[in-house]
Amino acid sequence: MKLTEKNPLGKTGLTVPRIVYGTSYLGNLYTALPYEDKLALMRKWFECTEKPVVIDTAGKYGAGLALEVIGKGLTDLGINPDDIVISNKLGWLRVPLETEEPTFEPGAWADLKNDAVQTFSYYGIIKCHQQGNELLGGTYKAEVVSIHDPDEYLFAASDEADRTKRLREILESYRALFDLKKEGKVKAIGIGSKDWETIKELYEHVPFNWVMLANSFTIFHHPSELLEFIEKLHQDGVGIINSAVFHGGFLSGGNLFDYQDIQPESEKGRIIFPWREKFDKISEKYGVRPGDACIQFSLSHPAIASMALNTSKPEKMNRNVEILQREIPAEYWAEMKSEGMIDPEYNYL
Repeated sequence: MKLTEKNPLGKTGLTVPRIVYGTSYLGNLYTALPYEDKLALMRKWFECTEKPVVIDTAGKYGAGLALEVIGKGLTDLGINPDDIVISNKLGWLRVPLETEEPTFEPGAWADLKNDAVQTFSYYGIIKCHQQGNELLGGTYKAEVVSIHDPDEYLFAASDEADRTKRLREILESYRALFDLKKEGKVKAIGIGSKDWETIKELYEHVPFNWVMLANSFTIFHHPSELLEFIEKLHQDGVGIINSAVFHGGFLSGGNLFDYQDIQPESEKGRIIFPWREKFDKISEKYGVRPGDACIQFSLSHPAIASMALNTSKPEKMNRNVEILQREIPAEYWAEMKSEGMIDPEYNYL
């Protein structure tokens, strides 16, 4: 079974399959997979999806390790560069490892030989782009680019003056990307953010070609203000990719919500745990897997061109393709709405 449907990514001129493949596990996220296992993941991309395959990566993933593995793996698999579209999130630059452990995201990455530093500036982003293509090995290049987690960069500001400075650095970074596009070195410029309101703020300054929503438009969270913004992006011809639709795995049974350990007795815990319990009961009633419902809901809006999914297990890719070939009973969605689990005004289910 293979994904054959392609959707236009807004007005970028690119088409994307319903699933874009994440690559953080190739950079040793949490565990150092053997190269053979990483190659099996990459091989499965092409078994599950009609070419060209689209992948999402970043210099931050393993301090550039994911980029190196992608370049080597594609070469070993004999993949024609025309058969893959690489999206690279920029803003982290590989540097030598001078401490016992990498200094960025302690505990998240395993067995790294390099470190990474954040750099948001005109020339910093140019350097990130150049380094990324060098790590890919020269044969393969990132045609789609974005700035990596500008929301987190803004949230880290110490005061309003610092935030203004950081915003200026982000805008300078985007100026660099649009210059690269004018030179024909990239085809599409976007943004990925866990906070959709940051995307909205930056959209007032930057004419994005595409956006990646994360932890934002999900079966659990789809406020009317976000839906209005999605409609505006769609009308403007901006392509939209959805991601992190399980809220860090919580909606499919995991312990973390948006990558945070939320206690049931906390204010947020008193909302999310009862919601999940009710979600599981309704899903069980109709024989629907909660994860399947998350995926289908998050692709239900016609403005969403694709979804980014990330896994360390090749067999899960087959399962994700199967999910997109199935229909969930209309009665399930109706009960989810009548029980207030999904906004009754949501029109696309």
